[in-house]
Amino acid sequence: MIHYITGGERSGKSSYAQKLAESLSNSPYYLATSRIWDNDFEKRVERHKNDRDDRWTTIEEEKEISRVIPKNSVVVIDCVTLWLTNLYFDSEYNVEKALELASIEIENLSKLESEIIIISNEIGMGVHAQTQMARKFTELQGWTNQRIAKIADKAVFMVSGLPLTLK
Repeated sequence: MIHYITGGERSGKSSYAQKLAESLSNSPYYLATSRIWDNDFEKRVERHKNDRDDRWTTIEEEKEISRVIPKNSVVVIDCVTLWLTNLYFDSEYNVEKALELASIEIENLSKLESEIIIISNEIGMGVHAQTQMARKFTELQGWTNQRIAKIADKAVFMVSGLPLTLK
């Protein structure tokens, strides 16, 4: 089963996903996809870690997320945007290559025997990106979100801390 949770930054996606995972398992996994890019981001990661109690096991994987998910588990993947950033950066900002890699992982996720909660951002809903690199990333994010939403069994859009059921 794949749950897809999307929304804007600070819309309540992570706390919603965490509560969902805790309702599904007494020992959920948190799959962190981010790289620590700066001190501010490191503080943000620490805050997220502190939000989880002893029931949680953290797995860190920057790109090949499907290969680290334990069978028959409940896993929160946080988040697609940071995962795509890694793929985009490592593919030298080649949208097609990053999308190909992401599509392979999404297909692999759809075949796993686990309950997967995928968190993503709707970054194309705000101001138009000013640089070509940022515009291309916004396209990559949008296409990837569509692929995830298509395979998801359930989808929720978070707005101001409130869940809106999409699927």
